[in-house]
Amino acid sequence: MKTITVLGSTGSIGTQALEVARKHNIKVKALASRSNTELLAKQAAEFGAEYVCVYRNDKVGDLKERLSGQRTEILSGMDGLKAIASLDGVDIMLNSVVGMVGLEPTLTAIEHKTDIALANKETLVTGGELVIKAAERNGVRIFPVDSEHSAVFQCLQGNKREQVKKIILTASGGPFYGKKKSELENVTVADALNHPNWSMGNKITIDSATLMNKGLEFIEAMHLFGLKPEQIEIVVHRESVVHSAVEYNDCSVIAQLGVPDMKIPIQYALLYPERTECPVKPLSLTDYGTLTFAKPDYETFDCLRACIKAVTVGGTMPAAVNGANEAAVECFLNGKIGFLDIGKLVCGALEKLERKEIAGLDDVLRADAEARNYVYKKIGKTQI
Repeated sequence: MKTITVLGSTGSIGTQALEVARKHNIKVKALASRSNTELLAKQAAEFGAEYVCVYRNDKVGDLKERLSGQRTEILSGMDGLKAIASLDGVDIMLNSVVGMVGLEPTLTAIEHKTDIALANKETLVTGGELVIKAAERNGVRIFPVDSEHSAVFQCLQGNKREQVKKIILTASGGPFYGKKKSELENVTVADALNHPNWSMGNKITIDSATLMNKGLEFIEAMHLFGLKPEQIEIVVHRESVVHSAVEYNDCSVIAQLGVPDMKIPIQYALLYPERTECPVKPLSLTDYGTLTFAKPDYETFDCLRACIKAVTVGGTMPAAVNGANEAAVECFLNGKIGFLDIGKLVCGALEKLERKEIAGLDDVLRADAEARNYVYKKIGKTQI
């Protein structure tokens, strides 16, 4: 029986991971949520978690009330996440928190020699060099949970990495596929949250609508699989059945297919290398009938273009575009800016902020803070 901890247990990935844990009798030692104390307390009670962490310190009192009488240690804040990440007796930590907050717990778990099931793409986007080097130094395995990276990981099994010519990352295209910028001027939050295939949290769904999500996955793939930018091709695949593919030197392409359900990559990461029954609908290709593929629109979806340029420039620039995006998406969800302003702010941060080398975690955190400050200052002082 494996023992896991789950960061982001009340979110979309976290709740599905606990479905997998429930089905396969996986022991859950610790759970963490940003603020959903009601669900967190229920999860802790069901799985007998020894530790729980609520990231927002103002929610600690409520969580204590909900867990009154239970032998569960309650932690909070970044220190709490890092404490959970350094627990003994854990086989694998699933990191499914949203945003930059996931980087430090990942590094902490790696230094504690705990394997990682990674659903927090910002970990590798912002601190990829640090994370990969730390994992190699500590003999830690990183199992990708994103459907696209899991697909690539699965397609690599039994083959040699040096024989990879390129990978093909598929993208659903989001809710605004085929539209031009002029048609996106008046997009509402509700419009942007209406994803055609996947049920995800608000931030990731907005990232999918701007294609920022695919740009972040581009950067993440480079670090996960040791690739150069020119070895990654992005293809819009509206049906989300082909989750990604690998092309080898002999021009053979191996793809991983399945229904758009995150429990498949979650289970593969948690139970690797075992393949066992998964609580999802089987794929019927005849039900789909036709699968389509197209090139992305880099002009309309400038967040995607900005991510690729950022990782090509390197250094702190991926952290900068990620930080700018997190701040901009927050402002959009709160009604402070328009949909197209997200891309403008991300591109502005890429253009205006200084590139620096990354020597340690502080360099990443500083670049992230500078990018967020750029966004808030831009919104506060000028008309975008």
